[in-house]
Amino acid sequence: MSTVQANPIALEMDHVNTTIVERLKSDVVLINQLSAYIINSGGKRLRPQLVLLAALASGYQGKDHHTTAAATIEFIHTATLLHDDVVDDSKLRRGRDTANEVWGNEAAVLVGDFLYSRAFEMLVEIGDMRIMEIMASTTNQIAEGEVMQLLNVNNADITVDEYRKVIEAKTAKLFEAATRVGAVLANGSGEMEEALAAYGSHLGIAFQLVDDALDYSGDSKALGKNVGDDLAEGKPTLPLIAALQKATESEQKILRHAIENGGREHIDDVLKIVEATGSLQTTLEMATSEAELAIQSLSKLPASNYKTLLIEIAHQAATRTV
Repeated sequence: MSTVQANPIALEMDHVNTTIVERLKSDVVLINQLSAYIINSGGKRLRPQLVLLAALASGYQGKDHHTTAAATIEFIHTATLLHDDVVDDSKLRRGRDTANEVWGNEAAVLVGDFLYSRAFEMLVEIGDMRIMEIMASTTNQIAEGEVMQLLNVNNADITVDEYRKVIEAKTAKLFEAATRVGAVLANGSGEMEEALAAYGSHLGIAFQLVDDALDYSGDSKALGKNVGDDLAEGKPTLPLIAALQKATESEQKILRHAIENGGREHIDDVLKIVEATGSLQTTLEMATSEAELAIQSLSKLPASNYKTLLIEIAHQAATRTV
């Protein structure tokens, strides 16, 4: 999708990227350095694309508000990454040292705060109280999701429902906000707004499920992070939860010990159990189901290149390998 013909939002994404660069600027040199480092580190810009596609699929006729909103979504996403990497003591993201590894935890947290506040400055410029309400609620729920995940660290008794609540808040909520905001910008009907919000939510869940599966099956070089990071941090994600349900008693002891103690001491044994129990397939099948629900949510939207691309993104989310 390198041409305007292949990608109907290519020009808008160029504008989004220009806006990101311009609005990152600060009189504080460290903010410029650290913000540019993380923003330019090879992210997919998926969430900004969703804002644009949702707006245009809903008939948006404005000039710049959709690209401004898309940039704010990327800033908020980046802020969560900065904070996540500090909480998780992560060393590697997208194949590069994390910002906290380069500049320290204090700088990473504070620049994350800068990106959050800059995003809301830009939202004020859009001047739509409904969008402000959506984003205020979204950032609050993302924070709740992060706290829930923290509370579940080293908990081998977490249920699938509890895990799902975490990823709905931590990941899917920002996807949902991106598509909902797009519909609101276009003054779409309530039915269209809810359809696009449902699409974003299901897409976000599918995306996170695949992420969690790749942590046990992906290639470290391709992923840009170490395989088994979730296990090392004691995070019980669906591949482990499903494996615990299917494993033998002796295998369960290995899994429980690995979750409750974290680290990589038993990574090879855990990988074998996850594979043998079919829990990776279970996770990917659930991701496929969520992607299909996302696509079904778009059924009442009129046909357009934008809707077609939204459908393609949902398919790719469930089948990606990086």
